[in-house]
Amino acid sequence: MADNAGTSFDLVILGGGSGGYACALRAAELGLKVALIEKDKLGGTCLHRGCIPTKALLHAAEVADNVRDSADFGVLSTFEGVDMAGVHKFKDGVINRAFRGVTGLIKGRGITIVEGEGRLVSPNTVAVNGTHYTAPTIVLATGSYPRTLPGLEIDGERVITSDHALQLDRVPSSVIVLGGGVIGVEFASLWRSFGAEITIVEALPRLLPAEDEASSKMLERAFRRRGITARTNTTFKAVERTDDGVRLTTESGETLEAELLLVAVGRGPNTAGLGLEEVGVALERGFVRTDERLRTSVPGIRAAGDIVPGLQLAHRGFQQGIFIAEDIAGLNPPVIDETGIPRVTYCDPEVASMGLTEAAARDKYGDDGIETFTYDLAGNPKSQILRTQGFCKVIRAKDGPVVGIHMVGARVGELIGEAQLIYNWEAFPSEVAQLIHMHPTQSEAIGEAHLALAGKPLHVHG
Repeated sequence: MADNAGTSFDLVILGGGSGGYACALRAAELGLKVALIEKDKLGGTCLHRGCIPTKALLHAAEVADNVRDSADFGVLSTFEGVDMAGVHKFKDGVINRAFRGVTGLIKGRGITIVEGEGRLVSPNTVAVNGTHYTAPTIVLATGSYPRTLPGLEIDGERVITSDHALQLDRVPSSVIVLGGGVIGVEFASLWRSFGAEITIVEALPRLLPAEDEASSKMLERAFRRRGITARTNTTFKAVERTDDGVRLTTESGETLEAELLLVAVGRGPNTAGLGLEEVGVALERGFVRTDERLRTSVPGIRAAGDIVPGLQLAHRGFQQGIFIAEDIAGLNPPVIDETGIPRVTYCDPEVASMGLTEAAARDKYGDDGIETFTYDLAGNPKSQILRTQGFCKVIRAKDGPVVGIHMVGARVGELIGEAQLIYNWEAFPSEVAQLIHMHPTQSEAIGEAHLALAGKPLHVHG
């Protein structure tokens, strides 16, 4: 697939995931000659081992729940189980269509695709399979890998990562999920829908510790109702294989047994073996240090995506890739506000957020410097139809704009787009209260919360 029409470019990108291919597409659109180096498949972790396959599995899990509960809606059906071969066929079909689409776009823009493992040999040169590709700007976008813990050996059979979980050919009878962050919570949710017994072990005090505390508590209650056990403030000590599974021991001496142990303790940056230190690129715990314009310590070398400290989100990397392309083309784009990046955990119920948590807002503005309002989805007709529980919580600076929006409930990830506009346009509650929200939709919850903060609560008691 490599194009050998010269090895000198305006831009060489190392990594074809969300950040890398977005940078390549935008740079080519701006008239730059681009080489995109990828050792695996274009689309990266998000397309092949992350966002897309997990969401396909989560949708299959939602279908399973709908069939199982269909009598509650007056529809008679029988749930006969989960055909994992059929689930994987559905998942792989989604991935393959997206992969063909991305590949077609990149080829259509005249971008040189180089297959192979790249390594920096100078600040403006990347070597791939003995060939040197040079450019005044190099972009590092090599993504991340599933982390493990010291002394915890991944065998791919009984002790697995999310990569293995996406290819599992059966529904496990029981799983211990080590880690209550986004990845752990999503797999716990989908496996429970498929019928597995789930225990989450999290060292910190709550699930989704980066989210607003109210969102974490609501999710934990919802998980309890679903039969998912969450053991927070619980630290891993050791694991051993048993005749029919694994036995996990905590630091307190408690033992837990299950068929599988999913290790979901976060993702590390793919920066080893790239020659970064040799050319002077500064690293911090393996991540590439950058300034706000995504410049590394070496002039001419930029970085995007999961290797840059901060939120490890595909849409963050995508936007960073666009930013870098526009910056090197001289368009002087505005710096990306990290707090202005939307976040969604696609479990059941979904957890979506935008801006500051209440704790962060209090740290920034003081206890008396903010106002909050939480609208219960129990008062929202569409949520009642969907039989979901949750809320929409809005945080504003006192007498100022909205600084945070947090939602829990079915499909609330689809509402985060409006929340992003509210936050990034520094809207006041009174301005949002003037907007008309379609009835009946869950988006009305956003409108009701802002009406209340604007001093005119309508469908709110008290």
